[in-house]
Amino acid sequence: MLGLFKPNKTALSKQPEVARPNSVSKSPAQNAEHVLRRLEWTVIRRLDGLLQGDYRTLLRGTGLDLADLREYQHHDDVRYIDWNVTARLQTPHVRVFTEDREMAAWFLLDLSPSVDFGSGDQHKKNVSIEFVATLARLLTRHGNRVGAQLYGTGVDTVIPARSGRLHVLHLLHCMLNRPAPVEAGGTQLHELLQSAATAINRRSTVFVVSDFISSPGWEKPLGQLAQRHEVVAVRLLDPMELELPDLGLIPIRDAETGEQLLVDTHDPGFRKRFARIAAQREADLRLSLSSAGVDTLELSTDDDLVNAVLRFTDLRKRRNRLSGAGRAGGPSMHLKATA
Repeated sequence: MLGLFKPNKTALSKQPEVARPNSVSKSPAQNAEHVLRRLEWTVIRRLDGLLQGDYRTLLRGTGLDLADLREYQHHDDVRYIDWNVTARLQTPHVRVFTEDREMAAWFLLDLSPSVDFGSGDQHKKNVSIEFVATLARLLTRHGNRVGAQLYGTGVDTVIPARSGRLHVLHLLHCMLNRPAPVEAGGTQLHELLQSAATAINRRSTVFVVSDFISSPGWEKPLGQLAQRHEVVAVRLLDPMELELPDLGLIPIRDAETGEQLLVDTHDPGFRKRFARIAAQREADLRLSLSSAGVDTLELSTDDDLVNAVLRFTDLRKRRNRLSGAGRAGGPSMHLKATA
């Protein structure tokens, strides 16, 4: 039930409509340029000053040229062990590579019905669109290529990895102009992950942007994807998915199956049970992401996008410090969303 159910609009009809100047979900096709230009002025320009040109932390290169060898250290990636040198010296050694900064980033975008939810001025889908557009523009401005796979009730759109502002506009257009959500019985996130594992041949940085409200079975494909690529889970959430406010007796509907329930949110016992189940789901989800070996960035609908990108660059810096010169794979990291 968590994250899938949303209040029926008729139950909230007594509340005044709130203007949403920052919402992008209702923008027509010709507004992709407007949305990107707004982000360039309100978000990317601020990041230019705060990052001070330090965009190298956003992506790490593929490492094509062997630069050196050194002794194996704790948290080093075992894939870079040189077994011939290790056998001769009787001490594990890893290969150190010169990184190629021009590389590809892929966005695996969950745009299933549960993502089209928000209890305030923003929906999770809006947060996804603005984060992807901002990060894609930052990366393509510095010569990197970005591609995407979009999932609704299945993987319905694949955008090849290219560079340039026009390519970012195309990606943004595809996200803004989606067909109406279809209640198809639940998200199958493993389909998106398995599709990416087949389609992405060269080692890349992969952003899985999802609320991770899905049928079971996505954990193993995510771990397999992380063995070949550098994977960051960008988890979308809304505060109401963690704690219900006191709204009285309201009907709520499962966004993916259409199932409806009438619940009494005025009952403190019900709200406590909801919060307890939500907390358990949070713990299980974080454990699954950590076990898959991926870093996690949480994005809330009440979060500030600039702060979110800064948290991401902080995560990359910490990861790079742990990795060291040998491009080692350290323990997965989890950054919570903060307003």
